Amino acid sequence: MEGRAESLQDPLPHLGIAVDENDPRSNVLVLLKELRPEWKPEEIKLKYFTEGITNQLIGCFVDSLLGDVVLVRIYGNKTELFVDRQREMENFRVLHQHDCAPELYCSFQNGICYEFVQGEVMDDNLLRQPVIYRLIAKEMARIHSIKPRNGSSSRPVLWEKLSELLCLVKAAHSGSPGWPGSEVPCFEVLVSEIEALKQHLSTVDSCTVLCHNDLLIKNIIYNKAEGVVRFIDFEYADFNYQAYDIGNHFNEFAGVNDVDYSLYPSQELQRDWLTAYLETYKECQGQKPTVSELEVQKLYVQVCKFSLAAHFSWGLWALLQARYSAIDFDFLRYAVARFDYYFQKKGEYMAMELP
Repeated sequence: MEGRAESLQDPLPHLGIAVDENDPRSNVLVLLKELRPEWKPEEIKLKYFTEGITNQLIGCFVDSLLGDVVLVRIYGNKTELFVDRQREMENFRVLHQHDCAPELYCSFQNGICYEFVQGEVMDDNLLRQPVIYRLIAKEMARIHSIKPRNGSSSRPVLWEKLSELLCLVKAAHSGSPGWPGSEVPCFEVLVSEIEALKQHLSTVDSCTVLCHNDLLIKNIIYNKAEGVVRFIDFEYADFNYQAYDIGNHFNEFAGVNDVDYSLYPSQELQRDWLTAYLETYKECQGQKPTVSELEVQKLYVQVCKFSLAAHFSWGLWALLQARYSAIDFDFLRYAVARFDYYFQKKGEYMAMELP
């Protein structure tokens, strides 16, 4: 894919300000004095977005949310343990260069400021409409077609991240007789399952691409007027397995606040989604956008298998959040839901054969 002409060599502005998450306004006004000096402080309005369960997100504007809006994201407590913030900003800027992400304005001591994406936050109803989910599939294919920059790593981050999360979970709960909830698998089981997953998925030839890695429903914005979807929140974006990113997105059909796997997409929906994805992906590679049933079946099986790894990623992530996050959310219950579904589908998905 061709990118914008702007240079990524220019350093991103960094403001030496820490925003108090309990009383952010005064610090946010200092940030805006640098970013929007023409705005009068007394006219600035703040809107707190509550969908996120990792960070605090604030929209800043003077007229309305339909005009110029600066988003201020305050990083969650201890998230630097498992999020490479430098890598996040690098990938954010690469995605913006290819018109796949908003503009990143600056970083500050405990967060970033960036452009607001106009549109409607995705919901369960929109997500299942063929015209919408095909747009999502095509947008993901565009991102997956972005080539690595010269000198940048394009190794899949999955196993490194799982290993990192395992170590952090072990350290966070060291000295405890067990998990705070008895339904969470013991640490030894978690370790052995990841080893089994790694062994099994190493035989599944999924290509490595630039992934969003966290495409839950609330990270998709639909602009009805323009007939497009845009992705937001690239905190976990990095090179990873193609089938992981798609499988992770399908998992997210079940929701976050009240996880319900009866909402998992049907095989018919998945195949239609994958067809739209492959057509665009091939087009971006300069190939004819003709997709065979065999190609769809192969990707479908790969996605099912890698969706297991996504459950493990977010299960471990939730155990860490349960220990450190100040956000009011039942992370432990979420971890249990992810591990439960992993064990429910493990036998079926591992038994699937590639065509």
